[in-house]
Amino acid sequence: MSTEEVENTAHPVGAPWQIVEKFQTFEEADAKRTELQQDETLQVKVRYLGRSTNPFFAVKTRTDPGIAKREEKKKRKAKLSKKRRKK
Repeated sequence: MSTEEVENTAHPVGAPWQIVEKFQTFEEADAKRTELQQDETLQVKVRYLGRSTNPFFAVKTRTDPGIAKREEKKKRKAKLSKKRRKK
């Protein structure tokens, strides 16, 4: 891919990432990440955060945007299928 193609592709916006836990070493954070990846509805990542004087690794999670979108459609469809009460 050229740089023009990368700039023109739209990145899907999903739910915001939430910090689950912070660790001093990557190995600890990676162990937590592998534990959380058992749940297939979550996206999990490890990010290096902090300054050079106080570094830490944060484990972040969010619901999978594809799954969240399907659940939203189900809720909307259920709401529309309800009949209005007549007076």
